[in-house]
Amino acid sequence: MLEIIGLIAPFFGLIAVGGIAGRAKKLPVSELGWLNVFVVYIALPALFFSLLSETPVEKLTQWSFIATNVGMTFTVAAVTFGLGMLFSRGKVADSTIQGLAGAYGNIGYMGPGLALLVFGPEAAVPVALIFCFENIMHFTLAPAMMALAGRDTESPARLALTVVRQVVTHPFIVAVFLGVAAAVTGWEPPAPLARLIDYLAQAAAPCALFAMGVTLANRRTRGVPGALGYIVPMKLLGHPFIMLAGLTFFGPFDPVWVGTAVLLAALPTASNVFVMAQQFETWVDQASASILVTTLLSIVTVTLLLYGIESAGLLQ
Repeated sequence: MLEIIGLIAPFFGLIAVGGIAGRAKKLPVSELGWLNVFVVYIALPALFFSLLSETPVEKLTQWSFIATNVGMTFTVAAVTFGLGMLFSRGKVADSTIQGLAGAYGNIGYMGPGLALLVFGPEAAVPVALIFCFENIMHFTLAPAMMALAGRDTESPARLALTVVRQVVTHPFIVAVFLGVAAAVTGWEPPAPLARLIDYLAQAAAPCALFAMGVTLANRRTRGVPGALGYIVPMKLLGHPFIMLAGLTFFGPFDPVWVGTAVLLAALPTASNVFVMAQQFETWVDQASASILVTTLLSIVTVTLLLYGIESAGLLQ
């Protein structure tokens, strides 16, 4: 257990440093603009490209793994949505954000750094595939459900076009496609460009975690919503358990891929859930509380999960 704590302490420590800096210097989230641009549009895309461009093509077409992973995450979203509908007495918009809070993990900022730290380079491909296809699902599901709830006045055709545009222009997904294209064609960047990409990739995790800490320090909650009584256990415990069960039943898959998928499923609610709540003007404060509470509790739950992974002999 001490080995596990020593492994992830620097990881969560970076989040804590960001939180302390945000509080001490009273940094508003708005002042993180350029750092977020660097992380989202430059550093993390460079990391995804770097990892995927050197991957054998046959590893990029594990469709059964992709389908199972996305299917299990969708199952978690559907169950949480159903609980939301039950306890909110049929409020589709609120229940949609609750479904996202229970199923949409922080696989962008936290996922790559933690998975590579735990499993090494072998985790690169499953991380990228999970990120790409789960985000496509979430970006599609949220506006479709909001349209059903009457929160989106766009026509179905215009809504579909908006969803496609969000997916194909997301910098992470663009980087994934470019990395796959480089792997398929065998293209290698010139040495100076390759070094630049490596420098940017190495900066991705520290900058992302620091920015996440500052953002968490600025979270304000107006009480703890009752829905967290089922969202928190679903996100931190139910999601990884359902993911493990699904991958075991529909497998076998590479143990490192299974471990990576379960680890990413155990991550706390993504900040994008708050962004979507703001976009659709529903369940905004509660979404913020979900992110804060799941992130704080994930320090314990992720540590225990990693202890289980170590006991299974998967830790690098």
